[in-house]
Formats: sequence, C-alpha cells, structure tokens
Amino acid sequence: QVQLVESGGGLVQAGGSLRLSCAASGSIFSINNMVWYRQAPGKRRELVASITSGGSTNYADSVKGRFTISRDNAKNTVYLQMNGLEPEDTAVYYCNADLRVSTWSRNKAYWGQGTQVTVSS
Repeated sequence: QVQLVESGGGLVQAGGSLRLSCAASGSIFSINNMVWYRQAPGKRRELVASITSGGSTNYADSVKGRFTISRDNAKNTVYLQMNGLEPEDTAVYYCNADLRVSTWSRNKAYWGQGTQVTVSS
C-alpha cells in the first residue's frame, strides 16, 4: 500500500518562507512526475509546481521566482521551498505522485492528505 505524507505547513507572515515535504512510502517500483497542488477556500485545486523523474520542472506563473520544487529520488521525497510568501498563497497544499508499484503495473496517481499553509498580512 502506498502512502504520501506531507509536512512543513504552518502559519507565517507575509514575506516569510516555508519548506514543504512529501514522502512516498510503501510498495513503490518507480515514481514518474511529482506535483504540488493547492486549494484555497472556495477555489478550484490548482497546480503549483511539478518535477519529472529527471528533474525537469514546471511552475504556475503566480509562483515563478518565489517557489522551488526539488526531489530526492533515493528517499521518494519531493520538496517545495516557498519564499516571499503572500496572503494569496494561503491554501491547503497537496502532493501528487504518478507511480508504479511493480514492473507490470500501470502508472497511477496517488495523493497526500494535504498540509495547511496560512500567510498573514
């Protein structure tokens, strides 16, 4: 059974920084893309940043230059370094991983439970 567990959320003042982590555990053969999403109250879930197994990254325009996604393949962990936080970044942040549990299985997307990030003005 695969689990994704996020950590690192919290309350921070505008201009501050937080580092989110998401560790995947369980029966994992390989992980393809790892993605951070966020969902603010009353809004749709949106992609924040993604990273491929080879390290190629993609960011939402709203976070470019402030957030950095990275991963440690040996630890099956993805990180999101968030600098210059703004009140508009307040949301629940979710981790998503596209992975295979065996050589013959298909890729499947798994989600973490989410971690709250609150930025005060």
